[in-house]
Amino acid sequence: MRILGIDPGSRVTGFGVIDVDGQNRTYVASGCIRTPGGELAARIKSILRGIAEVVETYKPDIAAVEIVFVNVNPQSTLMLGQARGAAMSALVLANLPIGEYTALQVKQAVVGNGHADKEQVSQMVQRMLRLNGAPQSDAADALAVALTHAQHDSGAMKQLASLGLTIKRGRLA
Repeated sequence: MRILGIDPGSRVTGFGVIDVDGQNRTYVASGCIRTPGGELAARIKSILRGIAEVVETYKPDIAAVEIVFVNVNPQSTLMLGQARGAAMSALVLANLPIGEYTALQVKQAVVGNGHADKEQVSQMVQRMLRLNGAPQSDAADALAVALTHAQHDSGAMKQLASLGLTIKRGRLA
């Protein structure tokens, strides 16, 4: 299975692509879609086209997107939500199923600590995918989202679901 992870941002949207075969996770690609300065509409268009190009190039089977957190600044939260919407629109137009995960879920899945910092997440992504160097920050976050989906899509998570249990806010519910 090929998973596309996305870390949405109004200025920089990270993407990461991994292949999953049983317990093996293999790095395929990662990078950032940098939007032009200026009007939001041009940024949204850039994100939409950029994600569509990534989907066309790497042909993922499924996508995973980080859920937007509420920021102190409502305007920033709104812009981030619009960027996330653009990324999700590109995925929906490509008929990809989408998994959604909070930052807490991603950090717990990758690092084992929901309060891990970006550096810890990046180091664990590098270790889990056996990378020679650290990916760009936003790309590392996107790879972490893809790894989270791989973990949640594993047999153990399916077994929990068959028992009527789920993970909510990083906790078994």
